[in-house]
Order: sequence, then structure tokens, then C-alpha cells
Amino acid sequence: MVPADQGGGVMRADLLAESVTGLDEVLTAVDAFDRALVGGLLRPQPAQAAGLTELADAVAGTPLAARAAEAAGKAAAGAASEDDFIALAVARAALLGSVHDALVNRLDEATGRDRGQETPPPADRQPANLLAAARSWLSDLARCGWQGIDHDVVSGAAPVVSAMLPDPALRRLATLLDGFAAELAASCPGASLDRVPVRRWGDLWSRAMLLTLPGAAGAPATGTATGRLLPLGVDVQEHATAVQAQVHAVFEPADGTAPRLVRAAVSVPKPDTVVGAGLWQLLRPHMSLLAAVGEGRAMDLADMPVTTEGDLLWSDERARPGEPADAFATARVVLPTATDAATAPLDRHPARIAVPVFLEGYTVRKADDALTFTVAGHTLAVDTDRVPAAGPLTPEAVAASGACIGLLRWDAGAFGVQPLAVETTVRKKAVAIHAGGWAGGTTDKAGVRAEKAATDAVAVLRERAGRLLRK
Repeated sequence: MVPADQGGGVMRADLLAESVTGLDEVLTAVDAFDRALVGGLLRPQPAQAAGLTELADAVAGTPLAARAAEAAGKAAAGAASEDDFIALAVARAALLGSVHDALVNRLDEATGRDRGQETPPPADRQPANLLAAARSWLSDLARCGWQGIDHDVVSGAAPVVSAMLPDPALRRLATLLDGFAAELAASCPGASLDRVPVRRWGDLWSRAMLLTLPGAAGAPATGTATGRLLPLGVDVQEHATAVQAQVHAVFEPADGTAPRLVRAAVSVPKPDTVVGAGLWQLLRPHMSLLAAVGEGRAMDLADMPVTTEGDLLWSDERARPGEPADAFATARVVLPTATDAATAPLDRHPARIAVPVFLEGYTVRKADDALTFTVAGHTLAVDTDRVPAAGPLTPEAVAASGACIGLLRWDAGAFGVQPLAVETTVRKKAVAIHAGGWAGGTTDKAGVRAEKAATDAVAVLRERAGRLLRK
């Protein structure tokens, strides 16, 4: 992270390169179960039964052992009930949760930062009949398998989603089911699929199954945050019909307690014609923090709701722009002393790992399209595919950089870094380039053109929508 002679702590890059004991064996068991779902569990073949047994054996030393073994046996005989499918989903989630915890412990050791304590979410009542309906559809999916899906099976989610969406307590599950069903519908018929996204669909199925348990999707425990928010960078996640900007930041409490890492996110639907810098036009009106990020300013918070997992429930009424704050100064001085947030139980999955870090003193190596940083003699993959087109940061700027604020992630069996901002030299002058540099607006020619195109596209869509409403 920061050399000790500059007042910071040194990241143990060697720990990121070391293997984690037992990790490969756990992932092998998860993969075996996921392969069993491909062919369906209505009439399982011997190879599928072996995959179910492998999952149950992997949790043999835990409190889940007896129930998982019973469920695996029934599923192998083609006689699994909804409760058995839930038990299998729980066992799978527990295994991936253990992978998450092992990787996060390794990251904590490597960065030298402390981590907050998990707080159970408060109880939350949800309509049991709708949860049961969702569970029934997911069980049907498990029985027919990914190769057995057709439009009749997939369409069974539509009435469940429609009934859930009006209820805020069920919207999280409804959104997941809606997106999952859309992916499956686009892949029908399953028998003709050349390639099945086995791990992804296994993740979506098991997560949705767990969310059908009463109270699983309850609102997280929250407190309030009063103090100074120092942005580090913005992670932009874009899909054809939606976009999210997640600001990673360090929060300094007004009471003088230790700083901690927090996040603030805003998500909006979008037309597929709005891309690049035009995305900020859709996002800006919903969160003033984006303007502060673009201007390089801190934000002063007063009683801002925040979950125990470090997510700010953003309200513009509880925030005002503060003094100029350089993200790299924050990364060098404050980030090493910040406490990482705890992870909610249902979010304990290796794909959810995104730990802010500061790197400098590395060397860059480029081979074909792959970019790597060598940190203290150890190679760290750089995920330039996650660099958004909605900002001035480019893979070329990352390759020419000497310092980087990024998110440590774990993918394909190894740790890597997603750049959020870099320090580099442009025309013999040191500059900082941020992925969220255009969040508050830009005078960059490419950014201005993209914003104008977005304005025109949104205006046309609004005019068409108004015409349809008038009819």
C-alpha cells in the first residue's frame, strides 16, 4: 500500500500469491453439484448422484451434515422435495461462504487492516404464500435442469414476480427472479445450448432459493453516520437496461473514532442507447455525491443512515459539499488506518469481494491484451475490462501509471485489481485520472459528445412515451 517511511503500511503482496488451504477442494464440490443441476434432478444419472454426494460430503463436519446428506440422498433418487432443495442450496452457499471468509482473511492479513463485526439483520415479515410460490418455481427449475428448460417452465416466474414487485420487502427477490428468468428465457430451449453458464446459474438459483426463506431478505441493521466522507473512486456497473455507480470512500466520524470504509450506490434504469459518459446524466440527479467525486471534494454528513455492512443509504438532505479532498492523499494517509466493513451472511461469496487498496512502486507488464502489476516481486492481474467507458480512465493510462487506487477482487482462482484511479504522466506533467472523473460533468470533447447524444436520446424517448400516454 504505502511505504513505511511515508507513514503507511506495506501490503503483503506475497500473501496474495500463496494458495489457500482447502479452497480447491471446496470449489470442486460446488462444481460437482452445479454440474448435477445441468441435467436436472427429476431422473438423476449416476454422475449427478455422485455430484450430490460430493456436496454433502464437503459439509460432513458441520451442523449441516445430516440434513445435507438426507437431501442429497433424496435428490439422487429423484424424490427431492422443496425442503430438500433448500438444504442443498444452504450447503452450497455455506461452502462458498467459507471460500469468501478464507479469502477475506487473507486480504485482511495482506493489507493489515481490521474488519468490523457482523450484526444479524432484524426480523422482517414477508408474505409466506409468495415465498412458497417462488420456491416452487425454483424447485421446478432444479428438476428440469438447465438443459431441460423451455419457455413454459421459465414463464412460471412471471406471475410470481408481478405479485412481488409492489411489496418493498419482496423487491430484492423479485428483481433477482426477474433477471434470472430473463437470462433463462434468452437461452431457451436449453437442449440446444452449446455452453451453459454453470457456476453463474448455480449462484442465481441457490441465492434465490435462500431468499425464499422467511426473514432472509430482511433490511440490514442500520445506524447513522456524522462526519467527513472522503471518496476514493467509483465503480460503474452497466447493463443494457440498467446502470449502477458505487462510490467507495473512507468515512471519518466526527466523534474522532477510527475511520472506516463505506460505500454509497445509486442505480437507475436506462435505455440501451445511452452509453459512455451519457450514463452520468441518468445517475447525477439521484445522488449529489457524484458531483463531489467529479470535483474532487469531500462530503460532510449529518445523521446519514448506514448499514453495519458499510453501505450508506444515501440522502442528499443529509449531505453537503465539503473541502477539496485528493483521493490519492486519502489513499496514502487515511486508507491504511481504516476499518473494513463486515459482510452480510448472504453476501459471503467470492464474487462479492471488492476491497479498496492503494498500490505504488509497481512495474507494469503488458502481454497481448493482458496487463499485470508486479508488486514487491509478485504478479497481480489487472482487470482493465472493468474500466468503464463513462470516464477518462483507459487501459493505456493504467499501463503508463506509477500509482493506483483499485479494488482487490478474486476471479479465476487468483487475486487481481480493478483500477479506480491512477497517477501517471501526461506531456511531462503528473496527473491523476479517475474512472469517475466525469461524474460531475466534463469539458472533455469525447465526454461532451457522449453527454449530448444521451440528452438527445432521452429527449426522444420521453417524447415517444408522452405520445403513447396521450393516446
